[in-house]
Amino acid sequence: MVDLASAAAAIRDGEVVVYPTETVYGLAADALSPAAVERVFAVKGRDHDKPISLAVPDVEAATEYTSPTAREEEFMRAFLPGPVTVLVEARERVPDVLTAGEDRVGVRVPDHPTALALLREVAPLTATSANVSGEPSARRASDVDAAVREASATVIDGGELPGTESTVVDIAEGIVHRRGARAEEIAAWLAEH
Repeated sequence: MVDLASAAAAIRDGEVVVYPTETVYGLAADALSPAAVERVFAVKGRDHDKPISLAVPDVEAATEYTSPTAREEEFMRAFLPGPVTVLVEARERVPDVLTAGEDRVGVRVPDHPTALALLREVAPLTATSANVSGEPSARRASDVDAAVREASATVIDGGELPGTESTVVDIAEGIVHRRGARAEEIAAWLAEH
């Protein structure tokens, strides 16, 4: 097991770390550092017009970086931590490079003990899959692309992960942008609230 304090120190130094979540392996970097976020885009080969979500250890931390409406916060308290990405208004301290210049950002609170422990050490982190854009997401640390591994300070091995992507939902618009884990339950919540 990788020392989480060392992984957190690498992130504070602007480096990228591969970490496990309850869905797939993710790429962690300091979500508030434009240079670190740029590094994530470079590692993934991701287009800058595609935003990256941020991960935090709990809903309270999410409100430090976002301005959720009462309904959005109610949803977050019902579904987070969990395999859900909630789009909410970003506060000014969230860099434009993370949100692709949009005023909203995806928020994740991963329901995985290692991810939450890392987030308690250093947050917010980027929340994007640890893969080259367009390639499959990694369910095992050994599945992480060699180029992604080489560009990362460390890979935290969390064993085999479920592999189901998070559901991405915009509560304000009542839209599920990507159906993943808990999608039916989320659709039911939207219909009832």
